[in-house]
Order: sequence, then structure tokens, then C-alpha cells
Amino acid sequence: MASPILEVRGTDVFYGASQILFGIDLSVGRGQTMALLGRNGAGKSTTFKAIAGIAPPRRGQVMLSGTSLAGKAPYLVARAGVGYVPEDRQVFPEHTVEDNLIVGAKAGPRGDRHWTTERIYEVFPILAGMRRRMAGRLSGGEQQMLTIARTLMGNPDILLLDEPSEGLAPLIVQAIGALIRQLREMGVTILIAEQNMHFCLGVATHAAVIDKGQVVYSDTIEALRGDDAVRQRYLAV
Repeated sequence: MASPILEVRGTDVFYGASQILFGIDLSVGRGQTMALLGRNGAGKSTTFKAIAGIAPPRRGQVMLSGTSLAGKAPYLVARAGVGYVPEDRQVFPEHTVEDNLIVGAKAGPRGDRHWTTERIYEVFPILAGMRRRMAGRLSGGEQQMLTIARTLMGNPDILLLDEPSEGLAPLIVQAIGALIRQLREMGVTILIAEQNMHFCLGVATHAAVIDKGQVVYSDTIEALRGDDAVRQRYLAV
């Protein structure tokens, strides 16, 4: 396995008195595209919120490049190198596409600025033609691309994509998949939370399966593709 950039160890998360995650263990290697797969309510989004500091773990560790993120506020987690794209996109609707990108711009944790508006427009040509359009007037798929692009403007070490295919038309899902494969080829480390297994089989290099707040499987995407028992038990609808 590639050297781990993100490690989640023995992590428990509660919402009030209700425990949602039970000793989550997850490791993402540098340059990998890891799919965190599971049915609705399995704990995928809560895992992302635990990593991002939005739902702080009660027990366990979240490590990024060997540095603990435990107890850090979400803005400090972002500064440390975690780029989080939530499932509800959250663009600034009354601002232009370019304004949304500029709002997200910051140096990475080592001061690097690999992602600029110019590079974004090269990788996301659809946004280049919409740079003056209000973000609230974009389609759902266009907003999804804008949110991913805005997060990349923060030059993160790892990109968390929460349900990137949810609610989108099949053609747009294909475009999002092509974008993720392009980012993977560029060396971007990506963790995707999805219940759409078929989407992930086409974009991920590795997979972990979460069920009832616990990681029950972790291997390469090819191993998951060939494991009918795991797919039927945990991912079949």
C-alpha cells in the first residue's frame, strides 16, 4: 500500500446520546482514490464529518500525514490539508462562479498554490465559460463541479467527496466520474463516500465498506469487484 496520508483509528462518534460510529478504522494511501461504500445511514457522512472536525470523535484518532487532527476546529482541519465537499454542495448562490473560486483560494499546508483559477479553468473547462454566471443559476451538476473546484482552490492534501453522484442525471454522473479519474491521474488523493457502487467501480482504486457504523471490509476495488458475497451482503439494494 502507498504510504498512508489519512488514518482513522478506533474512532467513535456520538450525536448526543446516540452512538453513530463504532471504532472506525480507515487508511487512505497517498495518490489513492478510496471509495467508502455503504447503504444509506451506514455512517459514511458521519465519518467524513469526523475527519473534517464537524462531528468530533469522542474516542480514537484522526491523523493526516502523521499529525493528529483530534479536537481541532473545522477551519484548522482545512488549513491542515483536508478539503471537504459536502453532499449538499453549498455554493454561494448570489456570487459568480469566479467569486466562489476566489473565496476558496488559500495556500496548502506547506505554502503551495498548485491550484489557481487558471488551472481550474483548464481542468474544468465548463466553468471557464460560466465564470461570470451567478452560482445559484447553475444546474445541480454544474454546482457539484464548482464545489469540487472551489475546494481544490484551497490546495488540500486530500479531497473528501460526500455522495458526488447523488441526485444527478446519468450523463452528469459520467462527467463527474471522468473528472475524478482525471484528478486521480494528476495525483490527487481522494476519499469518496457513496452508496452508488457501480459509480465507484469505475473511478476508485480502493474500497472500504461501512455497515452500521463499522468498517467491515477494505481492499482494492478489483478485489471488491470479484467478491460477490461482500457486495450482496452489504451493498445490494
